[in-house]
Amino acid sequence: MRAFAEVDLDALRANVALLREKAGSARLLAVVKADAYGHGLIPCAKAALEGGAQWLGVALLEEALALRASGIKARTLAWMTPLGSDFDSAIREDIDLSIPSREHLKAVIASGRKVGVRPRIHLEIDTGMSRGGVMSESSDFRELIAEIADAVKRDLIEVVGAWSHFARADEPEEAMNEEQVARFDRALDEIFASGLSIPLHHIANSAATLSDRNNARARYSMMRGGIAIYGLSPEVKTMGDSRSLGLKPVMTLKAQLQLVKDVSAGSSVGYGASAILERDTKLGVVAMGYADGIPRNANSSAGVFVIDGKGGRRAPIIGRVSMDQFVVDLGKDSRAKTGDFVTVFGDGATGEYTADDWAHASGTISYEIVTRLGPRVPRIWRNHERSSG
Repeated sequence: MRAFAEVDLDALRANVALLREKAGSARLLAVVKADAYGHGLIPCAKAALEGGAQWLGVALLEEALALRASGIKARTLAWMTPLGSDFDSAIREDIDLSIPSREHLKAVIASGRKVGVRPRIHLEIDTGMSRGGVMSESSDFRELIAEIADAVKRDLIEVVGAWSHFARADEPEEAMNEEQVARFDRALDEIFASGLSIPLHHIANSAATLSDRNNARARYSMMRGGIAIYGLSPEVKTMGDSRSLGLKPVMTLKAQLQLVKDVSAGSSVGYGASAILERDTKLGVVAMGYADGIPRNANSSAGVFVIDGKGGRRAPIIGRVSMDQFVVDLGKDSRAKTGDFVTVFGDGATGEYTADDWAHASGTISYEIVTRLGPRVPRIWRNHERSSG
């Protein structure tokens, strides 16, 4: 095995328990979309429920159906369901569906009639992100509310929730957060004025849940934990790193040194000869590349952590990342050997690079670093016992 990702399910359970505590009396929905942010859908969903989450959330309907196929019966919300999705199966499997438009409502009602089951829906409201959901305070919003109210009177649907999404919750001081909460409150008032009774209201994501400034204001009756349950900070610059937030990074990525060799000063490294060695050194060829999800544009502020006879040390990237490999500068006196395993990123406790370090080196966010890991990288779940049933 040339590379693998270790996923610590105990760390995930601990992160969920922390968010559950911060949610107070509100329910906690654990977001496990995108294969649990690259960590493994089924093991992570089970561990999240064991950690205290009462709901699961996914983007795609096929993800929700995979949870059901694995035997997971917990309440599950799917929110990115284009017209033509398999609403029939979703309704049969008791999956909650997000409704962002009148067209979606009609399609879900038609499927409910077809299968003879009343669909469970959550009204998605756009309070300022201009992405998913019906625009609040618009004629479309009022028309959709009227159609939902009519469908409820005719016993065609069950309205379980109304929800929205923050655009800048990872910037706790931004006034836009308060503006979105105010719009959400006004939307809820319109919904209640129509005679609808909706038990769940949710807008808070990981950042809002962790933020002392936004938590109480945005708590409502449910909160959604995404990146934080995997132990990563929503935004290091404005909120602090994982450790300062009390989170435990869940994934450690390891890879093998395909080759270690001495290389002389003046030698070029990698495609384009973009790096020239200034001194004699040892180079390590790491058996991962952009086909595995390593960012091609990562620079020398990322690399690997090497354990050799002189203890642990960082070895930065040198040259360009290739499709299946990248090169690191081990240092002339390194005792690393061909075949050794190195840590690409981990929790940083012993000096290794973190997902945040790799994000910084690539001009992206930690979400992308963990989620983009491809299927050529096996996941190994640690502390799996409680999730095996």
